[in-house]
Amino acid sequence: MAETFDLAIVGAGVIGLAHALAAARSGRRVVVIERDVRANGASVRMSGLVTVAGHAAGQMQRRATRSREIWADVCAQAGVRIEHEGLAIVARRPEAATALAAFAATEAGAGSSFYLPDDAHALFPQFKGDVAGVFWSPDEIRVEARSAMPKIAAWLEDAHDVAFRWETVATGVGEGEVFTSRGRIAAEAVVVCAGDDFRTLFAERLSGAGLTRVKSQMLRVRLDDGYELPGAVASDLAILRLPGFEALDGVAALHARLEQEQPDYLAHGVMLLVSQSADGSLVVSGSRQTDATPDPFQSQAVDELILGEFEAVLGKRPKQIISRWIGTYAVSGERPVFVDAPSERVRVVVAANAAGASSAFSVAEETIASLYPKS
Repeated sequence: MAETFDLAIVGAGVIGLAHALAAARSGRRVVVIERDVRANGASVRMSGLVTVAGHAAGQMQRRATRSREIWADVCAQAGVRIEHEGLAIVARRPEAATALAAFAATEAGAGSSFYLPDDAHALFPQFKGDVAGVFWSPDEIRVEARSAMPKIAAWLEDAHDVAFRWETVATGVGEGEVFTSRGRIAAEAVVVCAGDDFRTLFAERLSGAGLTRVKSQMLRVRLDDGYELPGAVASDLAILRLPGFEALDGVAALHARLEQEQPDYLAHGVMLLVSQSADGSLVVSGSRQTDATPDPFQSQAVDELILGEFEAVLGKRPKQIISRWIGTYAVSGERPVFVDAPSERVRVVVAANAAGASSAFSVAEETIASLYPKS
């Protein structure tokens, strides 16, 4: 006899776990179906930074703010350590300083600050070289993604009676049921949160959604003993990735200057995002190379570009490279979050452009509300 649940969720990454929490809090009996023995996709391979600054004003800004609130609550209850708070974006060029100052003055930049060079050097002595200013947002939080996901899953199981079916492949979705490698699971509703797997479930619908995949080269490095960052750190290359900056003064000029000064960086989608872990090591992101089937190979040349930007901002190269790995995730030129309704009781949710951690919990609340509207 098939197991029966109110909601079946395919995928145990951050999007899937967020939907499990929202559904469980609404009183539903939930099962999460995951093909691997633990979450192993973008949720554990990326930086673990929950961003608030830089999102486009409106829906995504509201989603990021709400998700950050829920993250803080989940971390406290699930025993997940918040490694640090805040984000500094270092302007190495006056064009970047113009854009960062403009964003800080917008409604979306409320609570953030932009510091001119003298104050920036005084407040952030870690930043070396030419600094045209520093943007500071206090709202970001960072978790150690590879340990946070298992802790959140265990907490959902213990505190909210969420069932997990690990090492179970969902092969099809019907009305009121999910077909899996371990048999049929009956569920009143289904949410598919399969990350950048666009081919296993609802491939015909996802193929027209404007989605593709990217790979990002990541490193974990170590600097001097006792070295401490003020929070997460990004360089002005990151500005080109942030939707909230697109129309601001200075951005077009910054892009033109970067095309002249760092064309290889732009060609490989290199930006700099550095976060610190409890042991003092630093997680360094990354590159962005688009491919429908990203290859698994780490390029030394691309790593050197990333480390070159690291040195330009922090004034030194790492003493040690502890590990290197590839992360892959969905990307879209149309929307950061794709939500589709193949039927009345089924939803497909994809967070693109590395927006998963920053939008997961609020998107999950929206999805569950659409499946179970209040009468």
